[in-house]
Amino acid sequence: MSKQNVLFLCTHNAARSRMAEAFLRKHGGERFDVASAGLEPTAVHPLTVRVMNEAGLNIAGQQAKGLDAFLGKTTVQIAIIVCESAQKNYPRIFPFARQRLCWPFEDPAAANGAEADQLQEFRDVRDQFEAKILE
Repeated sequence: MSKQNVLFLCTHNAARSRMAEAFLRKHGGERFDVASAGLEPTAVHPLTVRVMNEAGLNIAGQQAKGLDAFLGKTTVQIAIIVCESAQKNYPRIFPFARQRLCWPFEDPAAANGAEADQLQEFRDVRDQFEAKILE
């Protein structure tokens, strides 16, 4: 049986989609080929790398990717949109993706305050993603 292609999508591919991709690879890599992309990709946020490293997942050196890296180049069985902004601005994906799910999570990169507070926000979102993937 072949693996299903899953694409996590957010606006920047800097935090949430990177976390979700890493956790699905860890917990479902034998069943899914996993990738992530952003509508307006930027750099992977350094706190994303840090909190994922704390969880035992090394994503250092990964690059944010745009949706154009996938559209018309691969068939995606499941596209999972992880932010409200991407959900509102996401192009129609059928037939590109056969199924679309929406898991809107808060953007940890939007957290303000001291670094410790921002770090905690990243940890909270990271833990929510792992719980959702395990669900």
